[in-house]
Amino acid sequence: MILRPLVTAADFELAAGWLQRKENHQWLDFGNGRQRITSTLLRIMAQRDSHFMRLYFMPGEDTPIGIAALNNIDRNMRTATFWGVAGDKSFRYRGWGQVVASRFLTLAFQELGLHSVNTWIVEHNPSVRGAARLGFRYVGRQRQCHFIDGKAYDRLLFDLLASEHRELDHLGRAASLGRNLAAALANGTA
Repeated sequence: MILRPLVTAADFELAAGWLQRKENHQWLDFGNGRQRITSTLLRIMAQRDSHFMRLYFMPGEDTPIGIAALNNIDRNMRTATFWGVAGDKSFRYRGWGQVVASRFLTLAFQELGLHSVNTWIVEHNPSVRGAARLGFRYVGRQRQCHFIDGKAYDRLLFDLLASEHRELDHLGRAASLGRNLAAALANGTA
């Protein structure tokens, strides 16, 4: 997977479009209950030291398929909050999100010198399994603080220390995923 900063107006428009979709924004909270992000707000976020964002691409492709990001970067305490969105849903549930998150976290720990990254996931979101595979540890729960369609859900809290992070084997993982995708396409099951 290839990671690169958001640069062009088209990058910000595309990523903001993903974040406008209910299927994505219902799981997010950018503070004060803000879930939808415009391209202008995304551009402002990208210029602040408290945010670190990268679009991700399949190797050899020119169109991004998702975004990985950190919010609330605290350079004194060396902490940040991780989130991500798959914009192209055809790549979901194939392990690419974990490959991206792993590579992104390596970049964040190395480039930003972070000591700890945290994240939260709304209960019942399948991303919980991915967080565990990445090495995030469950550290608590905020009860009934996230609303989707008027129903209250808990947020599950996780963290990962730089010393605990192990980057996934991108070549081995990507190669097996590529073989699985090719087989699924050949069989007409993808």
